[in-house]
Amino acid sequence: MVLTDKQSTAPPTTGAAASVVPRSFGDAVKAYVALTKPRIIELLLITTLPVMFLAAKGLPPLWIAVCTLVFGTLSAGSANALNCYIDRDIDAAMRRTRRRPLARDQVPPTNALIFGIALGVLSTLGLGLTVNWLAALLSLGANLFYVLVYSMILKRRTPQNVVWGGIAGCMPVLIGWAGITGSLSWAPVVLFGVVFFWTPPHTWTLAMRYKDDYAAAKVPMLPVVATERRVVLESLAYTWATVLCSLLLWPVAGTTLLYPVVAAVLGVACLWEVYRLLGRVNAGKTGVDLRPMRFFHWSNAYLALLFLAVAVDSLLV
Repeated sequence: MVLTDKQSTAPPTTGAAASVVPRSFGDAVKAYVALTKPRIIELLLITTLPVMFLAAKGLPPLWIAVCTLVFGTLSAGSANALNCYIDRDIDAAMRRTRRRPLARDQVPPTNALIFGIALGVLSTLGLGLTVNWLAALLSLGANLFYVLVYSMILKRRTPQNVVWGGIAGCMPVLIGWAGITGSLSWAPVVLFGVVFFWTPPHTWTLAMRYKDDYAAAKVPMLPVVATERRVVLESLAYTWATVLCSLLLWPVAGTTLLYPVVAAVLGVACLWEVYRLLGRVNAGKTGVDLRPMRFFHWSNAYLALLFLAVAVDSLLV
C-alpha cells in the first residue's frame, strides 16, 4: 500500500544526515524496527481488521484475526524494509526522510536487504500455514508489487507513480476478506476501490508540502512536474471517486443504514476540505499558504473513521 509516512519533526540538517552507528543492542533493534516504517503499517491494519468484521458478519475468529494481523504486519514490514533498501539514495537526499536508518548508516544495506527478504518469507509462510494460502498469495503479491513495480520502476519514472503503485496499499482489504472466507467477492473489491482512489490525493498533498525535497531527489511526483492547480483539480476528482465508491458498499454488502450515513457525512467533510484547497489556489495562494497538510491529515482521519464504520456496522447486521 503506498500509504506515506508522516513528516519528520526532527530539525533538518545540511547535506546528508550524519551517520549514527547503533551503540547498543537496543539501538540496533530500534533501527531495524524503523526500517519497517511502523506508522505506515498502522494505516494498513486500520483497513484490514474492519474488513474481517464485514466478512464474518460480526466478530471474526480471534485466532484467524490475530494471525492475519501479525503476519500481515510482517509482510508490510518486509515491503517497507526493501523499499528503504531501494530508496536509500532518495532518503538521503530528502529532509523528510534523511533520518531513516539506511540514510544514517545505522544498518548496512546488505543487512536491510536480508532482513526485508526474511520478513517476507516468514510472513508468507505464516499466513499460509495459520490462515490460508489465498491470503498468503495476496500478501506476497502485494509485497512484490510494491517492491518491484512501484519502488523499482514507477516511483522514479512517472508522476502517476502513486496512482498505480497504490494498488499494493489496497491489498490488505482483500487479504482480510480472504483470511475469513478463503475467497473473494464484490464487497472487498469496493473497499479496494475506496483505498485506490483515496491514495493519490492523500499522497499528493503531502508531496505538495515537500515538493522541493522530491525535486532534489529527482522523484517526479505530480506536484513536482505539474502546477498546483492541476494537482488540486486531480485530487478533487479522485476524492469524488473515493466518496462515490465508498457509498457503493451499502447495496453491495447489504449494510445497515449506519454505514451509508457515516460514509456520506465523512465524504462531505472530505470534499469540503479539498474544495477549500481549490479555493485557496483560485485566490492565488501558493506553497505553504495553500495549507495542503490540512487535507493530508484529514484524509488519514477519513479513512480510519470510514473503516471503523464498516466494523461497527458489521456488528449490527
